Amino acid sequence: MAAAAAGRARGSRGVAAAAGSCRAPLPAWRGLFRGLLLAVLAAGSCQGNSVERKIYIPLNKTAPCVRLLNATHQIGCQSSISGDTGVIHVVEKEEDLNWVLADGPHPPYMILLDGNLFNRRVMLQLKGTSRVSGLAVAIAKPSPPQGFSPGLKCPNDGFGVYSKDYGPQFAHCNKTVWNPVGSGLSYEDFDFPIFLLEDANETQVIKQCYQDHNIPRDGSGPEYPLCAMQLFSHMHAVTSTVTCMRRSSLQSTFSINPEVVCDPLLDYNVWSTLQPINSSGKVDAEKEVIIVATRIDSHSFFWNIAPGAESAVSSFVTHLAAAEALHKASDVHLLQRNIMFTFFQGETFDYIGSSRMVYDMEKDKFPLRLDNIHSFVELNQVALRNDSILWMHTDPVSRMNASVEVQVRKLLDILSNSSVGANVTLQEAGYSQPLPPSSFQRFLRARHIPGVVLTDHRTAFQNRYYQSMYDTPENIRMQYPEGLSPEETLEYVTDTAKSLAEVATVVARALYRLAGGANNTSAIQADPKTVSRMLYGFLIKMNNSWFQSIIKPDIKGILGDVPQHYVAVSSPVNTTYLVQYVLANLTGTVVNLTKEECLNPEKTPSSEKELYEYAWVQGSLEPNSTARVPYCVRSTVRLSKALSPAFELRQWGSTEYSTWTESRWKEIRARIFLVASKELEIITLVVGIAILIFSLLTTYFINAKADVLFSIPRDPGAVAY
Repeated sequence: MAAAAAGRARGSRGVAAAAGSCRAPLPAWRGLFRGLLLAVLAAGSCQGNSVERKIYIPLNKTAPCVRLLNATHQIGCQSSISGDTGVIHVVEKEEDLNWVLADGPHPPYMILLDGNLFNRRVMLQLKGTSRVSGLAVAIAKPSPPQGFSPGLKCPNDGFGVYSKDYGPQFAHCNKTVWNPVGSGLSYEDFDFPIFLLEDANETQVIKQCYQDHNIPRDGSGPEYPLCAMQLFSHMHAVTSTVTCMRRSSLQSTFSINPEVVCDPLLDYNVWSTLQPINSSGKVDAEKEVIIVATRIDSHSFFWNIAPGAESAVSSFVTHLAAAEALHKASDVHLLQRNIMFTFFQGETFDYIGSSRMVYDMEKDKFPLRLDNIHSFVELNQVALRNDSILWMHTDPVSRMNASVEVQVRKLLDILSNSSVGANVTLQEAGYSQPLPPSSFQRFLRARHIPGVVLTDHRTAFQNRYYQSMYDTPENIRMQYPEGLSPEETLEYVTDTAKSLAEVATVVARALYRLAGGANNTSAIQADPKTVSRMLYGFLIKMNNSWFQSIIKPDIKGILGDVPQHYVAVSSPVNTTYLVQYVLANLTGTVVNLTKEECLNPEKTPSSEKELYEYAWVQGSLEPNSTARVPYCVRSTVRLSKALSPAFELRQWGSTEYSTWTESRWKEIRARIFLVASKELEIITLVVGIAILIFSLLTTYFINAKADVLFSIPRDPGAVAY
C-alpha cells in the first residue's frame, strides 16, 4: 500500500507539472474546462484506494510459510514474484480433494484446508500437481488428537554428539526415535505459498464467499463470478545458504546499494552466575562452575508462530524459578563451586546457541573455559510427567571413562536424594539409553563432561505437538477459571505452575548440594506464584503488568500480545529480552542509585561494573495513577552472541556448525476478491481498447478542427477604419 500511495503521489505531481508547463494565455471558459479536468483527475486519484477496498478484502491475521536454507538445500514455501491467485475451494475432508486434483473445471485452485488435514500425506499430494496455486490452513480446534509435529523424527540429527566416530550405535536415532509423530513437513520445499489463518472470523469470511459463489450446482461447475484468493510471499534466496550468502557477499563487495538476499538465524544467549565473575577477564583455572542450561526458542511450520509451551517454555520457566530459589539461600556466597544459569537461543536449528558458546570457550572469547566446567545439568521438556516421574538421561559413551562414571553417579545420587519428600520422583533412564536432543551434546563434542538431562520422557517425547503451532498452554494443561480479569489471570496459580515449581525446587536443592552446600535445603523453595506469572507472560500475554514493571522504558515496545519464541534474524527477539529482565528481577538486587548513576555505573566508584550489570527499569504503577516508580536493578545477567561459528568463519557449507539462514522478501500479504470469467475479461479488454482508439480518433479530429470548433466570433460593434 505504501508503494501504491507513492505511485499515486508521483502521478499527482505529474499532472500538476503538465498543467504548469502550458504558457499560452487561455480563454476563461477553456481555463475553467482545464480546471474541471484537473479536479476530476485529482478526485479519481483520491478515490483509487476506496475502489481497491471495494474490490479486495485483505486478510490481516495470517502467518506465512517462508523459505529457510542450510548448507545443502532450501525448505519452506514461496509465491511467484507477483503473487499467486486461484479460485477458492474449501477442503474439510479428504474426498473434497478430488475436485481440486481432478474434477474442478477452474484450476488453479487456492485451497482452504481444515487443520486436521494438514499432514504430510495430503501435502505431498498437493505438491505433486499444477492444479494448486496455494494453500490457506485453518487452525484445528481442538488440536488434532493424534498429534501433529512437522519437525523431524530425529531432531538436529548430525549436529549432536553421536556420529560414526562417537557412539555410532546411537547415531541418527538408531536406538531411540525421539519424535515418532514427526512428519518432517517443515523440512519440505513447496513451490506455492502456504498461509496460516489465525483469525476464525477471517476464515469464516472466506468460507462464506466460497458458499456464495463457488459451490458446484446440480453436479456442474459453479458459474462466474467466482471467489478467489491471492497470496504474496515471494522469497529472494534460492538453493542453499552457500549460494545466498555468496550472492549477498558479492553484492556487499561490489555494489553501492547491496541487495542482501538472506540472513543468518541469530540472537543472543542469556547467562548469569550465582557468584559474580569478571565478565571481561577469565575465571581462574582452578575454579569450578556447574552449568545449568535450557533452550528458549521453538519453531513451527509457519513463520514466527512458535508457542513452544512444552518444547521450550516449560523448561526455561522452571530454570528461572530454580535460579530465584537458589539466590534466596543465605549462604550462596560461601559455596565451593559457582553455578552458571544459561539460556540458549537457536537450539531448534542445529544448536546455534550452545555451539557458539562452546566455540567461544575454546577460543578464549568467554570468561569461562571448558576446563572450568565441573558438571552440566540441563532442563529439557518437563511439563508432561507421568506419575510425577522425571527421567535422568546421561551419555553412556563418556561414562565408559572411570572418572566420568564416578562423577555422573554422584550427580545422579544428589538429584535422586533431592527429590525425597517432594512430589517429584527422579529415575535414571538407563545406562544404555543415549541422550535425547539437547544442548549438552554440543559440550560433549568438545570434552567429556559429567552431565545429566532432565525430561518428562524416558524414550520418545511425551509431547505430541513438538515444533508445532499446537504446542500451546492447553498442551501443558494450563487451565483458568472463567470470568477472571487479565490481572487475576496473571496471579492465578494453576496446577501446571505448582507442578513446575516442584521440579524447580528439586533442581535448586540438587544444585545447592552439587555446589558444596552443607546446610539443610528445606528452605530452598521455588515460588508457584512466580511460575504462574512467567507461564502467563511467556505463553498467554506478554503485555502484562509484571513484565511492564521489570523492563527498561526504552524497550517497552517489545511487549506484544501473543508470545512467540522463534529465533529470527533481528536480535534480540522479545523472548531474549524478557528472559534477560525476568532473570535480573528474580536474581538481582535493587540498589539505591539515581537514574544517571544506574545508566552510567562506571562513574560510581563502588559499582564494580566488571562484576555486575545495571538496569534502570520502569517499575510498577503508583496506586490510582498512571505514573510509575522506576528503580535500578543490579545483577550478574549478561548476553552473549548466538550466531553460528560457521558465519564467523565464513564456512557456509559447514557440517560441523549450523548453517541456517532465512530468505528475505519484499511483502507478505493475502486477500480475497471476485474474479470474472476469461471470456468476460477478454470482452472487457477488447471494449476498452475500442474505446481508447475511438477516444484517440476523436481527440485527433477535435485538435485538427480546433480553429473552427473553438474560434472566437468578432464583436460586430467593433469596426476598424
